[in-house]
Amino acid sequence: MPRAKHKATIFGVDTPATLLSRRLFLLGAGATLASGLFPPPAMANVPLAYDWNAAPLTDNRAGFIEWMQKQRGENPKYLGQRWDRFQALLSHHDVWDKRDMRAYLLTPREEFVTKANLERAYEWHYLDIGYGVTITGPHSVARMTNSLELQLGSKVLEIGTGSGYQSAYLANLTDKVFSIEIIKPLAERTRKLYDTLIEQGYSEYKGITTKNADGYYGWKEEAPFDKIIVTCGIDHIPPPLLEQLKPNGMMVIPVGPPGIQHVLKVVKQQSADGSFTVTRADIYNGGTLSFVPFTMLQGGAISGTHNGH
Repeated sequence: MPRAKHKATIFGVDTPATLLSRRLFLLGAGATLASGLFPPPAMANVPLAYDWNAAPLTDNRAGFIEWMQKQRGENPKYLGQRWDRFQALLSHHDVWDKRDMRAYLLTPREEFVTKANLERAYEWHYLDIGYGVTITGPHSVARMTNSLELQLGSKVLEIGTGSGYQSAYLANLTDKVFSIEIIKPLAERTRKLYDTLIEQGYSEYKGITTKNADGYYGWKEEAPFDKIIVTCGIDHIPPPLLEQLKPNGMMVIPVGPPGIQHVLKVVKQQSADGSFTVTRADIYNGGTLSFVPFTMLQGGAISGTHNGH
């Protein structure tokens, strides 16, 4: 689930113990409040069928808003905010591929934030979505997604459905998205949101398949995957996920000590003799982010993390 926090910000840095204890608390009594946090979904009513070859205008703000209103039926207020954030993504080099630009511009982030944060949907930082987790800021989502180098038809696994924004973004790049959420009520809430949005015309979300499970073990029944994206922090690369990558497949994952992760692009390369090697590259060139821990299921309940396993 998206839950990244930039490490050096005005919000400060939580300790690993604080991050985990806050999350576990909110999974308990506080979680009952979360179900009412989303605004009424599908503020748009998409008038036209989805077209993989159609792309919004990117040369000016007014043209983008007009195109999106006609093609997607979305609110010009949020379209303007999306465009403004897009300009910031470009200036920070967080998005660079044309298909990824299109995916960002076609994904209505306002549908995936809580009612309380609706007016902040396109701010740069993470936002609370209840259950002790967050929707990752648009800059991190864009850079991690663009680093995957997704093509139409690529089979991608997301570890952490969360708000649903990341999978929605991916669904504008490929029609084969599989997403795992460990928090059952959150998984159910987001699946319902996808289904509602599909009814309102966002047919690209039909390509998203979800389930409630511990993402550490991947999705063996659907493996292998061309790409895997992990959105919670862990101190190692989970062997099951690496195993479920296709030869020459790619994974983007935050790896490092609790609260201080490097976001790595991991490539599983196969040599001519059939042997495998794994290469790693830091997509932030040494910079670190703070992600909520990669928690684990024990006896059907969330307990502890997968660090050190």
